Amino acid sequence: MNLPIVGAHPIIIFGAALRPDGCPTPALLGRIRSALAYGATRNVFYIVTGGVPRNGRTEASVMAELLIQAGLPPQRIIQETRASDTFDSIVACSHILKQSGVGGVTPVAVVTSPYHAPRCLLLLRLAGWHAHMVPFIPMPHYAATLRTRLRHFTHEILAIPWDALLVLLWRIVPR
Repeated sequence: MNLPIVGAHPIIIFGAALRPDGCPTPALLGRIRSALAYGATRNVFYIVTGGVPRNGRTEASVMAELLIQAGLPPQRIIQETRASDTFDSIVACSHILKQSGVGGVTPVAVVTSPYHAPRCLLLLRLAGWHAHMVPFIPMPHYAATLRTRLRHFTHEILAIPWDALLVLLWRIVPR
C-alpha cells in the first residue's frame, strides 16, 4: 500500500460495475471525473475501492489506471481490490484510513453516483468518519433509463438498513 502524502486528505471513490470486457461504464467514468475535479485544487490522496473482476480487471484497478492516465502520480492512489460490495468497501477503506494515519475528525471526501451517495455517506459516518459528498459530474450524453433508475432506487432502499446494521455490528465486533 502506498502511504499518502503528509497532510493530504482522503477521497474515497466507490467502484461501479465494469462492462463484461473490463472497460469502465459511464457511472464509473463520472465518478473519476468528479474526483479529479474535486482534487484538482486540494492536497488529497485517492482510495479507489471495488474488487469485482470483469475480464481480469477490478473496478479499483481500472479507476487507478484512469487516474494515472489523467496525470496523477501513483503514490497518491491506494487501491482496495478485494471488496465485493459497499459494506466490504466501508470496512476495507476504514482499515486503509487508519493505516494511513487519518483520524476521525479528518474530512473524508466521498465520490459515488447520486443514487448510491446516501448509503455511502451514512455507512461511513456510522463507521466513525467525518464524511462529506463530492458533487457528481455525470458524463455528457448519458442518461440512465427509467428502469435503471428504479432498479437503483429499489436496491438502495433495501440495502441501506441492512448495511447500516452490518456497520454497527462491525463496530461492536470488528472483523
